[in-house]
Amino acid sequence: MLTETKKDVLLRMQEDLKRALNKPREKRKWVMGIDLRKCIGCYACTIACKAENVLPPGVVYRRLLDIESGKYPNVKRDFVPVLCNHCEKAPCVKVCPVKATTIREDGIVDIDYEVCIGCRACLTACPYGARTSDFGQFYTLNTPKFQDYETRPSFEYKKRWLRKKGKSPIGNARKCHFCIHRIESGLLPACVITCIGRATYFGDKEDSKSLVAELLSKHKVKRLKEELKLEPRVYYIGLEEVQL
Repeated sequence: MLTETKKDVLLRMQEDLKRALNKPREKRKWVMGIDLRKCIGCYACTIACKAENVLPPGVVYRRLLDIESGKYPNVKRDFVPVLCNHCEKAPCVKVCPVKATTIREDGIVDIDYEVCIGCRACLTACPYGARTSDFGQFYTLNTPKFQDYETRPSFEYKKRWLRKKGKSPIGNARKCHFCIHRIESGLLPACVITCIGRATYFGDKEDSKSLVAELLSKHKVKRLKEELKLEPRVYYIGLEEVQL
């Protein structure tokens, strides 16, 4: 007798996402869980994020820490993806002089590129180093042929941002936004769907039936720099075994 095939975690999270989108925005709280025991340091999430958001040189939304610890022959390597933690008490929001950075009702910390003046106060305030400035650089500048893919529209925040000199987002602070444009269209963030080891989870923490809520309740989870009491929304499984 054939047994029922276990549903892939991506399919389950996709269902969780659609269920959450049926609720009012203020009734859902997006969070991300990262299982460091499964992360293999392949950089697939970093590259997928770069491609999805048309990120230029110097702008990275999802870094990967490659940490080596121990002494030969007992040496190990750990990989820790780091991104905007979408803190409930985000310091970047407090220091923004023009209120370009705000916290949405669903917990996502976002930036209004049309309001941002590029002062970089938020870059200094972020304890996770999650923000970078867009200085208007291009990978294929000064090459025989400037590639169109570098100027194609980015779908951040449901607006087609064209990177042109003197226009937003050039000159602005940029960071991870949990792929707002994807989740509000019923799609999981790019980093989640490309994770080879199925180490990255995303969903509504307020939904007890969601996979991410289940994992956070079953496992010992930690958040980066919890001593700052910023209440970040990115949780790690296995972080206590990493020597940061």
